[in-house]
Amino acid sequence: MSEIASIAQANGLHRIGARPHLWPYLKSAWERRDFISTMARFKIRSRLERNRLGVIWLIITPVLDAIFYGVIFALLMGRDRPGGYGAFVMIGVFIFHFFTGCLTHGAVSITGHRSMVQTLSFPRITLPFEQVVEEFFSCLPSWILLVVALPIFGHMPNVRWLLIIPLMVFFTLFNTGITLLVARLTVHIRDLTQFLPFISRVLFFSSGVLFDVDKLFASYPWVITIYDFYPPYQVLELARNIFMGDEIRPIDNLYWIVLPIAAVITFIGGLLFFWVAEERYGRD
Repeated sequence: MSEIASIAQANGLHRIGARPHLWPYLKSAWERRDFISTMARFKIRSRLERNRLGVIWLIITPVLDAIFYGVIFALLMGRDRPGGYGAFVMIGVFIFHFFTGCLTHGAVSITGHRSMVQTLSFPRITLPFEQVVEEFFSCLPSWILLVVALPIFGHMPNVRWLLIIPLMVFFTLFNTGITLLVARLTVHIRDLTQFLPFISRVLFFSSGVLFDVDKLFASYPWVITIYDFYPPYQVLELARNIFMGDEIRPIDNLYWIVLPIAAVITFIGGLLFFWVAEERYGRD
């Protein structure tokens, strides 16, 4: 370190854009929680005001997906479709939208705010965090509709439904880690944003959103084992078990152990992966 740099550091002067230590970095991000929530609400409102139906689109989109893809897969599977198929598909589509939204929109949380990143001094991690908050609130109306609509399919509310709260906490933690990972990757690999919509569709059609993994891969138990350790699939199966009951959707209780561990590991991994590149955001 040069003598001038040493003098500057001794007097509290630091290089612009330098990466701070992790704890002060996270503390600084927490202090901007009002900015995160306000920006998320503003972006949702701005997006909805451009459409006549406004907030109704937050419900219409997953409903149309559930109806369209549900009918197609029902015809393809015939008698092999899972029991309680209407609720099965509705739960899968409505909840999986949160994951795909964080994956595709989170990827541009840094590159999509380039001018802000280049001109303002703030912890860049607040932008991926804001994107997760935005996706959460965007999905909230459809989740409320899900709870209201399930009795139509014969699934009445009970105390067990409260388990959806810790489940969504784990899912949000997992999605935040994924958002942090793709947010940094697209800074270095801009073309990744072109592939993510395709990747998102592949994951949608292959994650058990519309079909019963146990039935489809009954002859391939090793494939089922892989799914048993795939967090988005675990979330869907746990949610179906919560809302539909053990009689219709029995579940391996191991999911309640594996999912929190996977969520924490993904979150911490994404956090550290994003943080170590703090100095590069706005420069690459």
